[in-house]
Amino acid sequence: MTTTRVPLRPRFDLAHGGRWTSLAGGGREWLWSRPDPARRTVVPGAEFVDAGGLEECLPTVRGLPDHGDVWSRPWSGSAGESSVRGDGFELVRRVAIDNDGAVTADYRLSAEPGYPFVWAAHALLDVGEDARLVAPEGTPTRVYPEAAWMLDRPWPPGVPYLEGRWPAPLGPPLDRLGRSDGTSAGAVLRCAAVRVVDGPDVLTLRVEAPPEVPVSTALWRNLGGFPADAPYRSIGVEPMLGAVFDQTEAKEGDTAVVPASGELTWRLILAAERMSDD
Repeated sequence: MTTTRVPLRPRFDLAHGGRWTSLAGGGREWLWSRPDPARRTVVPGAEFVDAGGLEECLPTVRGLPDHGDVWSRPWSGSAGESSVRGDGFELVRRVAIDNDGAVTADYRLSAEPGYPFVWAAHALLDVGEDARLVAPEGTPTRVYPEAAWMLDRPWPPGVPYLEGRWPAPLGPPLDRLGRSDGTSAGAVLRCAAVRVVDGPDVLTLRVEAPPEVPVSTALWRNLGGFPADAPYRSIGVEPMLGAVFDQTEAKEGDTAVVPASGELTWRLILAAERMSDD
């Protein structure tokens, strides 16, 4: 078996939240999309409109504002360097492609020292039913209440998440991204890098941050279990700063915090490979 690097090319919609609308390479598109006309008319503070792609979620994912404060705002600049101002912060994103075709996005958040936040690269992926998420075995994993179907007892009242170890933190495995079976599950894996394997194609997602900043990878494994009135299948693999979906549920060490300099920087790296028989 040989592995060949596949160059990636991203596209963005700066006018509508700075959303990544494409991450393509090797004849395939990695980002799933679900066009919704309502996405073009949202205003800050609006309920999230799921159009797919990769959304920038900051300063929270769940909670308020829904999916954060930047997906609903116009960004300024270009694909290579863009920025957005939110409530009490400015986020700058610089995107480049290295010699191997990997996409690197460098971020800088400017805010008052001590500002706490969660950030996620909320990537919804176009993958098949046999795709799987590969993370270090035993990774500490927080699982959220929509996965109560995994338990042999009711979800404990008032508990925002339960903790276990990857790939089966509550018993049933979560690594298979699977066919639609009417279930959904949200989880936060306490690791900085994962791989999505879909047939011969592999997408690696990694986040790099200063050592004092908590990094994670979120999983949204919606196999036709959400929303209740019109369910569909969607698979989110989301490099994160922080360790919770909703920063209001954070304990000490669960969020990123802007240091005394007033700026925090981090990096997202997306790389693709294709496996083939020798």
